[in-house]
Amino acid sequence: MTTLTTNPVASLLDRLFTEADAVDPATTPSVAEYWNGLTSEDKARLVRSRADYKDLYSRMKDIPLAVSRQTGDLLYMLARSMRAMSVVEFGTSFGLSTICLAAALRDNGDGRLITSEFERSKVARAKANLVEAGLADLVEFREGDALETLARDLPESVDLLLLDGAKALYKDVLDLIAPRLHSGALIVADNADFCPGYLDRVRATGSGYRSVPFADDIELTIRL
Repeated sequence: MTTLTTNPVASLLDRLFTEADAVDPATTPSVAEYWNGLTSEDKARLVRSRADYKDLYSRMKDIPLAVSRQTGDLLYMLARSMRAMSVVEFGTSFGLSTICLAAALRDNGDGRLITSEFERSKVARAKANLVEAGLADLVEFREGDALETLARDLPESVDLLLLDGAKALYKDVLDLIAPRLHSGALIVADNADFCPGYLDRVRATGSGYRSVPFADDIELTIRL
C-alpha cells in the first residue's frame, strides 16, 4: 500500500482526473468563444509564444491543464525510485501532478516540493486539493512569474524537476534550476515538443544531459 493508492489521495485523484478529462476549452463558457475563434495555427503559436503566454494561461484559469493519469503515475514512480527529497515543479494548475509528487515524498519519508503558478485562482484550488490530500505540509506554493519565484531560495540540491507550465519558458526555467540539479537528477517535461529550443538544449551532444522522448508527450532527461 502506498500514499498514492490509498485514501484520501486515491479517491481524490480519481475525482480530479475524471473532472479534468471532462473539461474541454471548446465548451467551457469562460473560454469557449476565445478558444473556438482560434485556428490550429493560432493555438500552436500562442502555446509557443514568449510574449502572449500570460494572456493565454490567464484565459485558461478554469481549465485544469493537468498531466495525464499515466504521467501522474510516472512522476510518482520516478520520485520513489530515486528516493527524491527535493522537487521543483513549474506549473501547478489545480495540483494533480503536485499531489502525485508529494505522495512520493511522503512515502520516501520526508521532503520538500516547491511549485510555482502565476494564476492566483489556480493556486487557491491547488492548495485546497493538497490539504484534502493530506500532503500540504510537504509543499511550498509560490505564486507569480516562475522566472521570478524560482530565481531565489532554492534547495542546494534538486532531485527532480517537472516542467508543465508555459512551454515557451521551459529553457529559461531549466537555466534557473540547472545549477541545483545534481548528477543523476531527473527532468520531466510535459508537451516539450512545443518548445523546440528546450529540446535542442537537452538533446545536444555535450550538453550535460541525456534526453529521450517518452510515451506520447513526455521528454525524460537525466543530468549527467
